[in-house]
Amino acid sequence: MKNIFTKEVTEEVIQRIENLTSETQPIWGKMSVAQMLAHCCVTYEMIYTDKHPKPNAFTKFMLKLFVKKIVVSEKSYAKNGRTAPQFLITDEKVFATEKQRLIDYINQTQKLGATYFEGKESNSFGKLTKKEWNNMFYKHLDHHLTQFGV
Repeated sequence: MKNIFTKEVTEEVIQRIENLTSETQPIWGKMSVAQMLAHCCVTYEMIYTDKHPKPNAFTKFMLKLFVKKIVVSEKSYAKNGRTAPQFLITDEKVFATEKQRLIDYINQTQKLGATYFEGKESNSFGKLTKKEWNNMFYKHLDHHLTQFGV
């Protein structure tokens, strides 16, 4: 798995985002490109904002038990997989706004670095290692950028 905390990988991912246009169509799935960018921002919103409420203890236990391994492992996501409710983007989004938000979040994360994320608490999964954070960040971005052919 590529290391999103390195400048080289961050630049590569951002270049892929820059290759998108507001007219880019998905190879699979129903989201528009702007919705996909907003969807990818949710991961970062959960870290850097209070926009999304934290799950209660029971929900967090179930997420750790049944979902964590899928999200933080190196195994790729399946096409058209289910997503958590807070990640569902159904309203229209502004492409340029969402693109810039995602790029800013990716840059902020890279600048903070892997050490910042070692042992950092995830809203859904509890404390994660820097490798688990990396896998979650990179795998999700790669999945959706591939979905849109970049």
